[in-house]
Amino acid sequence: MKAFVFPGQGAQFVGMGKDLYDNNATARELFDKANEILGFNITDLMFNGTEEDLRQTKVTQPAIFLHSVILAKSLGDEFKPDMVAGHSLGEFSALVAAGALSFEEGLKLVSKRAHAMQRACELNPSTMAAVLGLPDEKVEEICATVDAVVAPANYNCPGQVVISGTNEGIDAACEKLLAAGAKRALKLKVGGAFHSPLMAPAQEELEAAINEAEFNMPICPVYQNVDGKPHTDPNEIKENLIKQLTAPVRWTQDAEAMIADGADEFIELGPGNVLQGLVKKINRTVATSGRQ
Repeated sequence: MKAFVFPGQGAQFVGMGKDLYDNNATARELFDKANEILGFNITDLMFNGTEEDLRQTKVTQPAIFLHSVILAKSLGDEFKPDMVAGHSLGEFSALVAAGALSFEEGLKLVSKRAHAMQRACELNPSTMAAVLGLPDEKVEEICATVDAVVAPANYNCPGQVVISGTNEGIDAACEKLLAAGAKRALKLKVGGAFHSPLMAPAQEELEAAINEAEFNMPICPVYQNVDGKPHTDPNEIKENLIKQLTAPVRWTQDAEAMIADGADEFIELGPGNVLQGLVKKINRTVATSGRQ
């Protein structure tokens, strides 16, 4: 069974999507439509911008979404997933590719999400750190002992958890995690504490937009980040999407559940190959490939 998976923030690169735009009429039409919806030429920044341009959250998130979704749509009959999932932002790409959201609705939500997250980051100076070499439970236990906001944000694969919190919370947690035997506890170059309680202002902003958007039954189950389980009910999908900004991304659980439900081939759609690497670390027996 085929699982199509969609990457999140961090996978961007200058020139992303240009081949699609140049060689596929459907893709070109959707990219041009995206420029109209967003009110600025995101294609210029994607194809010819600088790395600094692409690192802005308000650009990064819609850019990755567009690359992934337009790639899925340009596959035509080749896009026949038995299940889909996305990592963080990638969940929006997965929902649009699977027909739960229209292209227009999805892009508007992603743009609102990016701006809301940027504002939340400015309200609370905060960051994230990658922790390698400790069991998930140990990371959770140590985060709970820190006297500041810090919590697991991404369960990427066994032995790799990203934590999220205030600058003081991350520093204190990293010190304790290294003392407990972590191979690494490395602060990330991100704008703020994504997937933590510090994103509550962004969640409130996004909730209204999600509730106004029209959600449909997807063509296949969507494995969502908040619980690592398959969903097809539009109302459940909405509720989980609202919770996603302040809840951890349970990617390990997503992949394990898809494999348990029969996935033996994972195809990553979008920039980079991060998810292929994570899936291989979760289960070496499944086939992985990617389309860019």
